[in-house]
Amino acid sequence: MKFNFKDIHIGQLIKTKVLEHEDIMLDRICNFFDCDEEKIQMMYISESLETDLLLKWSKLLKFDFFRIYTQHLILYSPPQSSVAKNNKNSALPQFRKNIYTKEIIEFILELIEKGEKNKKEIIDEYRIPKNTLYKWINKYSQMQYSDKKV
Repeated sequence: MKFNFKDIHIGQLIKTKVLEHEDIMLDRICNFFDCDEEKIQMMYISESLETDLLLKWSKLLKFDFFRIYTQHLILYSPPQSSVAKNNKNSALPQFRKNIYTKEIIEFILELIEKGEKNKKEIIDEYRIPKNTLYKWINKYSQMQYSDKKV
């Protein structure tokens, strides 16, 4: 399944995950959040939620909804050089931007495979190093080939 990391509607994603968990009933959700059914339905239609609510949903459904936003940052944040200048003396932890998950790699390779973007566009738009992209292409094309042999 191809996921659009650019436009995130967290309420819909939560509702989808709840529907996948047939063992979690609405009354349990209401008890967990200490609210009524109407408030839960409002969360489902909300495009965004406060972080404390998102943390509770992540715990209840055992799914890291914050990771979706992290993937968005990896793909669409400003170039590292302009961000690094402002954060030299920050008291906050510094994270490496170049941590690509399997979902991100599959998303990028699927764009190339379907012809939606060429390699140059991927390199320019997502600031993925040319060497990294070609390593992914070689590695994952070999994996697909070995999967077909079996």
